[in-house]
Amino acid sequence: MQLTTTFPIPEARVKINHQSGIYAIGSCFSTVIGDKLVERKFPVLNNTFGTLFNPISIARVMEDALLEMPIDKNLIVVRDGLFLYYGMHSDVVAYSQDSLERLILKKQQQTRKVLEQASHVLITLGTAWVYEFGNGSEVVANCHKQPAHLFEKRLLHPDEIQKAFTSFLNLLVEINPNVQVIFTVSPVRHTKDGIPQNQLSKSVLRLAANDLEETYDFVHYFPSFEIMMDELRDYRFYKDDLIHPSHQAESYIWERFKQTWIDKRSFDLIEEFEAIKRDLMHKPFNPDSPAHLKFLDNLQKKLERYSRDFDFSKEQDMLRKQLQYRGK
Repeated sequence: MQLTTTFPIPEARVKINHQSGIYAIGSCFSTVIGDKLVERKFPVLNNTFGTLFNPISIARVMEDALLEMPIDKNLIVVRDGLFLYYGMHSDVVAYSQDSLERLILKKQQQTRKVLEQASHVLITLGTAWVYEFGNGSEVVANCHKQPAHLFEKRLLHPDEIQKAFTSFLNLLVEINPNVQVIFTVSPVRHTKDGIPQNQLSKSVLRLAANDLEETYDFVHYFPSFEIMMDELRDYRFYKDDLIHPSHQAESYIWERFKQTWIDKRSFDLIEEFEAIKRDLMHKPFNPDSPAHLKFLDNLQKKLERYSRDFDFSKEQDMLRKQLQYRGK
């Protein structure tokens, strides 16, 4: 009995391996995939400007980074003594305007450096609904809990999205001719907009992504949204809020991404690194038994071996704390 509808996803021509350089940006689902890549020791720079949902803001922060554009100081806002920027998430925050500007400049320089050499750029589009601020109708990435009357909400047209990304992609490929760009539409449901409005928004994003894929041979689409809607068509694959995919759903979509976009020659390393993570989370029946101490010793040797080529500093710290706790 078949209990789900599956569909084929074309395999990528230029796949990701452990020598790739990856930049991930967009909605919270971008962080999910980015974190899974990081956990498996792929080199990733993930959401430097915080979680961004709308495509205009996503395209703009990357283009501004490449062009080394100064920020628009009119878009700086002060909330509860903290300085934030309408063009970025509230994760980008400082205690003074000068500190905020220096922080954003640092993030732009970091982003530019990675984009110039990245083999893959993963862009997750969250919503086509945007909020415009001020008389200039400036699309903001985040309203930062400011009064609603300061903003106008509207739905983007696919042409606007294509125009914004065409400007960025033309600049990117001029600087980095070998880059591969992967678009995906977030499977997270924006139900606060309304169910019909969420579906309309996702449709606009999907149409824009398709237009970009047909325009550029280095632009591709990975169907995260479609996997959630069709292969995982059941509320049991959502968290309790019925909005975000569950851990199981995230893992399923990751596996589909892995089979499509990850070089199979990296699979052995992925399995090894996943095993190390499981070993670190292992809860022994008797922490002081000779068998468990030997298990920890073997794990330590394994981490030392892989640390020659990969960053296992966090894992080594975790293991060191376990060993210290056991009096070693």
